[in-house]
Amino acid sequence: MDPDRLKQEFIKDFGVGYQVFGMSRLMGHIVGLLLCEDEPQSLTDITERLSVSKGPVSQITRRLSDKDLVHKAYIQGSRRDHYQAEEDIFGQAYANHATKQTQNLQLARKYQQMIAEAPDEVPAYFRHRVDEMARFYELMLQHQDAFKAEWAQVRQELAVSAPTAEQGETS
Repeated sequence: MDPDRLKQEFIKDFGVGYQVFGMSRLMGHIVGLLLCEDEPQSLTDITERLSVSKGPVSQITRRLSDKDLVHKAYIQGSRRDHYQAEEDIFGQAYANHATKQTQNLQLARKYQQMIAEAPDEVPAYFRHRVDEMARFYELMLQHQDAFKAEWAQVRQELAVSAPTAEQGETS
């Protein structure tokens, strides 16, 4: 397949993937584009490649930057903002998700405490569901710690075979 067409399909599918997770399709398109390109991309480059206006791209790149998924990159001699994907964008996305799981555990523990303070007033079924919620997120977070450690190891292994600038794009 033609490399440009392959990249366009990847960008399109990445947008669909983001949409499945309840995020904007354009956000996925931007991430997909930045994953396809080794060099930082200016907002103008991004808007032209995706055929969208600069306003939404600027807002979304700012949100992606706030989530540590992309960062501004300095390009000597250019006054434009350029962006590129974070080195471990997938690990960072996972960490962002894990933060939500921690918040859910805190919510469950809050209600366990409230239920403990008034046990006779709370239906047994509700008490059981809150306990189940707490245990679910405790277990999930235990597994997330193991996953993060394993992912760090896999990234080290992948780094050994990563292409370098000297190898060019065809390697």
